[in-house]
Amino acid sequence: MFAVVLLCIACFAYWCWCRQRAKTAEPPPLPGAWPLVGHLPLFFGDGYKLWNRINNMVDQVCDVGGIAKINLGPVTAYIITDPDDCNTIATTCMEKDPVYEFTKPWFGESLIASRYEVWKNDYKLLTPAFSQIILNTFMDVFNSESRKLVKELEKHAGKGPFDLFTYLRHNALNILCLTALGVGFTDSNLASDYLHAVKSTFDTLVERVLKIWWHSPYTFAWSKLKKEQDGYLKILHKMSDAVLQKRKSEMFGNTCVKKTITTGTKFKPFVDILLELSVENGAFNDEQIRAQVDLMLVAGQESTPNALLFTMALLGSHPDVQERVFSEIQEVLGEDRDVEKMDLSRLQYLEAVVKESLRLFPIAPLIGRKLERDVKLKNYTLSPSQHCILLIYGLHKHPIWGPDRHEFKPERWLEPSKVPFNLVYGPFGLGRRQCIGKTYAMMSMKTTLAYVIRSYRIKADYTKMRLKYVVTLNPDNAEYYISIEKRT
Repeated sequence: MFAVVLLCIACFAYWCWCRQRAKTAEPPPLPGAWPLVGHLPLFFGDGYKLWNRINNMVDQVCDVGGIAKINLGPVTAYIITDPDDCNTIATTCMEKDPVYEFTKPWFGESLIASRYEVWKNDYKLLTPAFSQIILNTFMDVFNSESRKLVKELEKHAGKGPFDLFTYLRHNALNILCLTALGVGFTDSNLASDYLHAVKSTFDTLVERVLKIWWHSPYTFAWSKLKKEQDGYLKILHKMSDAVLQKRKSEMFGNTCVKKTITTGTKFKPFVDILLELSVENGAFNDEQIRAQVDLMLVAGQESTPNALLFTMALLGSHPDVQERVFSEIQEVLGEDRDVEKMDLSRLQYLEAVVKESLRLFPIAPLIGRKLERDVKLKNYTLSPSQHCILLIYGLHKHPIWGPDRHEFKPERWLEPSKVPFNLVYGPFGLGRRQCIGKTYAMMSMKTTLAYVIRSYRIKADYTKMRLKYVVTLNPDNAEYYISIEKRT
């Protein structure tokens, strides 16, 4: 009898809670929810199934007005693709979603997951590392490493599809080490182990997010997944420790005496500024420095090669666009000279191609923000303490882009009237918390593409790409759909 009374009380409390939630004009639920567990079963599976589900959500959310909610068991998450509502969240909710806490064993209090007050201070201190003056000094490295990539690809010219992605990842890691980190890294075994550990750690992060019983650090501590993740983290931190140790040795010599660093500004890597701030005013301790280096390592070698592969696959699938890019490169650069800083602004069609590729295949297809209070949007009010997901992939496919929004049309970027206001484009994030290295990434990608397209004709079929979501949007099976031929 007592149990029946308790059950009645619980049901009444749940009914009252539902009525109260209904009064706040909340978004409609996404179709397909199961009893009790909600939409959780729809997200079971690997990164491929997860991406297919995210892809399907774009049209579903658009059909209900650009915002919907999903229930993952007891967890509620709002999914937003409407441009105005995305902008409201991005500019008013500055704290990252609590699931970003899962990355802190890897990235610590770095720019990606830190509290807003910490982020704001660190971002201000570190922005000079990515000023245009500093980035211009990296052009020699961009050129030399692009030439090496072209040379390495030569053995695959005219021999059918091959795994281009592996070459792009190693090339991006080399460029990052030589520029932002200021070291020439020669341990190829550690580099290969590092790239494998990045992929595996991303898999563990996604698995933990989807299995809500592991959200608690207490239950996760006893899981097999935690042990696997710890093993990968040792490799990841070994890489960042090696980079820091080498750079410190070059800057300080073999002494442990603190001194002011006077490296000048001709070529000042990101890590040098971190060390300067640490030595001169104690802005960062050793753990914080390593966290920022860990973030820089994975951001540089994960996002850039992914974006390059998507862009090359699209160019190989659209020969007319590729030949127009080649003609522009020939006109600006001629036959074989290096790319100079002033050339990048003249390669306007190439930049349009990169932007359009990032629109169709954003490397970070979703962003999570924390709701600390009621947030009033155009048609709904979001409740605090819930998860909020800005679906960048859906934002880039919003009807505001026009009837050709699903097509690869670089020309849209050459006519301002055809590109909607800036708020609907977010490959590097939205609002103030955008990627600090977006200009660096664009310069590096444009230089690499100029060399590859000048030397090779790319053939591809991007419709054969198998995509998966593992924190970032990743291409797979690259060895099956991209080939190159030497230009004569």
